[in-house]
Amino acid sequence: MPLALLALAIGAFGIGTTEFVIMGLLPDVAADFQVSIPTAGFLVTGYALGVVLGAPLMTILGTRVTRKRMLMLLMGLFIVGNVVSALAPVFGVMLAGRVIASLAHGAFFGIGSVVAADLVAPEKKAGAIAMMFTGLTVANVVGVPLGTFIGQSLGWRVTFFVVAGLGVLGLLGVAKLVPEQPKPQGVRIRHELAAFRNVQVLLAMAMTVLGFGGVFAAITYITPMMTETAGFAASSVTWLLVLFGLGMVGGNLLGGKFADRHLMPMLYVALGALAVVLALFTLTAHNKIAAAVTIVLIGALGFATVPPLQKRVLDQAAGAPTLASAVNIGAFNLGNALSAWLGGLVIAAGFGYTAPNWVGAVLAASALVLAVLSGALERRTVTAGRSAAAQAAESAAAVGPGESVPTASAPISR
Repeated sequence: MPLALLALAIGAFGIGTTEFVIMGLLPDVAADFQVSIPTAGFLVTGYALGVVLGAPLMTILGTRVTRKRMLMLLMGLFIVGNVVSALAPVFGVMLAGRVIASLAHGAFFGIGSVVAADLVAPEKKAGAIAMMFTGLTVANVVGVPLGTFIGQSLGWRVTFFVVAGLGVLGLLGVAKLVPEQPKPQGVRIRHELAAFRNVQVLLAMAMTVLGFGGVFAAITYITPMMTETAGFAASSVTWLLVLFGLGMVGGNLLGGKFADRHLMPMLYVALGALAVVLALFTLTAHNKIAAAVTIVLIGALGFATVPPLQKRVLDQAAGAPTLASAVNIGAFNLGNALSAWLGGLVIAAGFGYTAPNWVGAVLAASALVLAVLSGALERRTVTAGRSAAAQAAESAAAVGPGESVPTASAPISR
């Protein structure tokens, strides 16, 4: 794997850290700005919506520059957003800083996926994408717990300064290690938008929303579920999230490895197993050891779908993959927001803290149905193409020497 992937992984590590570290610092931020916890929660929601909106916007703006330069500009935007958050005198400015940083998120992963795939041979593309996303998964194992510890010990503002420093490392890494690729010729916005007319691209994005949404339906409410149902102490939630992050790392690497060989079967297995494990979580959540094992499996199975889904979008949007790739990153965050909302609804309806697991299981099962449909459509298209080729060959064989094959606009010439 090229060393340039390390630079992309460092940028992904910083982005992953800033996205999730705020969850552990919400009480400190709320107390500092004298706002309620629900109000402080807009720092999470605002970031997610910024990713959804920023992914296509920043990608479209970046069509006029090379991908390397756009990656550098996005890391610069990320640095500015985190510095604004660290220096924010009032809550509104803090929220603005979060939104600024989020605008870089989707486009960085979207453009970075295209760059990573272009750096390697075709049979290694999913592995390269997985290598970049390793930065995001490792952030949940190292960056988020460390950032939370720093914020609780030295103040949450220090955490955001540290994250901005990670952005500087990512920027320097991209500048030094990522090769300068020529700007794609003839690519226009209408070409990028044309990818969304491909039903396979839309199906892959829907799988992203539903599949990863299944993961976050459970993980969003992991704290009350583990403390109230499993009986863990509140202080144990941190290492439970580390276990979740370790599962993400392993699943991401395995997903990348097997997706390069058998992409659709990998999706069938991962989504099907994820639906089953989420359903079982309603039972295993009542036992500490079983709950901990289940959390690892959810992280592993959930992130095992990321490289194949991202590669699926790149393959189906070949020729104009950048915007589709970035929008698919926004789809992950859309799934997070949707599942968190649905999980909150079932809890508010009185079904208990384990009820979001059923929501997640239904979402993952729905993603599996779409995956099976996508595979069936692809097989039908391939079969139709082979039949057309066979008919053309038969027609050519039936025409004698000196004769030409008939076309739709002209009779046979003899």
